[in-house]
Amino acid sequence: MRSFLAIFILSASLLMMVMTGRPLANSTETAHDIARGPSGLPLPRFVSLKAARANLRVGPGSEYAVSWLYTRPGLPMEIIQEYDHWRHVRDAQGTEGWIYQSLLSGDRTAQAAPWLQGKIAKTPTYVVMYSDPRKSASVVAEMEPGVVMRLHQCTGEWCDASVEGADGWVAQAELWGAYPGEAFK
Repeated sequence: MRSFLAIFILSASLLMMVMTGRPLANSTETAHDIARGPSGLPLPRFVSLKAARANLRVGPGSEYAVSWLYTRPGLPMEIIQEYDHWRHVRDAQGTEGWIYQSLLSGDRTAQAAPWLQGKIAKTPTYVVMYSDPRKSASVVAEMEPGVVMRLHQCTGEWCDASVEGADGWVAQAELWGAYPGEAFK
């Protein structure tokens, strides 16, 4: 059994070395840890729109048609692929296309439960911001779905965020702009 495990680990390490061009740092490294684009940054990853106007194109170049125009700086975007100076992105509604890298920022933002936008409900649905990372803490703000906030850090369960003068903690599961379980400062 030990020899089988050793052969399996060696085979996996060799496969990853061939696919990525570098060896695994340790046996706990995951595919998300090693998936990197030409920029050297992880893929996928969240960023935000820097520009007040950003064209979403059908391909990676200015000669490709514009399929959408974003006019909301700070909107969270997910980079899913890189080509030269172009980034293949996805927004919270699932729209995909290519944006020039200088129109994006590494600043982390998120949208409050955008999947609830436009849903007809008898009672309004809000995403709650708390004073501390627990549901029993005092309520700082109630945000409608789609509200964009700046993320300062996430623990994997909660994100420290701010929006229009309100600072507090939002359950990470109620945001689009941070992966489930993702922690960062």
